[in-house]
Amino acid sequence: MSESGNFSGQDARPPWFAEWFNHPLYLRVYSHRDTGEAARCIRTIIDRTQSGKRHPSSVAVLDIACGAGRHALELARLGYCVTGNDLSPFLLDTARREALACSIQLVLSCCDMRNFPEKERFDLVVQLFTSFGYFESEEDDRRVLANVYRALNGGGWYVLDLINPRHLERNLVPVTRRTIDNLRVVEERTLEENRITKKISITPDEGEPLLFTESVRLFTRETISAMLLEAGFSLESIAGDYGGSDFEGEHSPRMMLFARKP
Repeated sequence: MSESGNFSGQDARPPWFAEWFNHPLYLRVYSHRDTGEAARCIRTIIDRTQSGKRHPSSVAVLDIACGAGRHALELARLGYCVTGNDLSPFLLDTARREALACSIQLVLSCCDMRNFPEKERFDLVVQLFTSFGYFESEEDDRRVLANVYRALNGGGWYVLDLINPRHLERNLVPVTRRTIDNLRVVEERTLEENRITKKISITPDEGEPLLFTESVRLFTRETISAMLLEAGFSLESIAGDYGGSDFEGEHSPRMMLFARKP
C-alpha cells in the first residue's frame, strides 16, 4: 500500500506512509484483514474487466501499493502474471515469503508510485484498499494516474478502489479501542475538509505508547471521475463494494472505479 515522498535531511521525519507501512506493528494492527475479502474483490475485478476470457498466463497485472500481497497473491494463485509494487521493504518481504511458502510465482518491485517507470507493459492495473490519495499535493495524485496510463497497454484496465466519502461521513466512528495480544490500540478518526485522518496509539504491556498517523485524501465521484478522464481514461463502471454491487452514492461503502485506456 505505501509510496514515499522525496524527503531530505538526516533529521527529517519520513512521510507517515513511509514510516507506518514499514513498521512491523502495521501487520499486527491490521491482522483482521482476511483472504476471503481479497478473493471476493479479485473475482469482481476479473468479472467486470472480462479478464477471465483470456488465459491467465497471457494477462500481465500490476498491483500498485500491494502491501503484504493479499490481492497480488490471489491473482497469482489464479495463474495471472503478476507484479506487485510497494515502497515498504518490510511488506514486500512479507509478500515474498508468502509466495515462496505457497510456491506462487510473483514478481515484486520497490518503487514510489509517482515515479513508476514502466511503459505499455500491463493489461490490468489494480490499486486497492484506499491506496490512493496519500500525498499532500493533488498534482502528485495526478502523476500516479499518468504513470498508470503509461504502464497500460491499449485497451488495458485500471481498477481504483476508494472510500466513498458520503458513506464515510454518515458512518464515521470517531474512536475505537481494541487489544491485540499484548498491545492496546486506540484509533482516533477525524474528517478535515477533504481528508480522513486516523491517529493510532499502540501501547505494549511495558513501555511508552507508539504513535502513528494515516491521512488519505477523499474524492467525490465527480472529482475522481474528472481526474481519470483528464488522464486519458474512459470510465466504464463503478462498483459499491467488493462483491460488485452497483454503486449507490449514499449507501455504498466503497467506490471501485473501472477505467480503461483506449
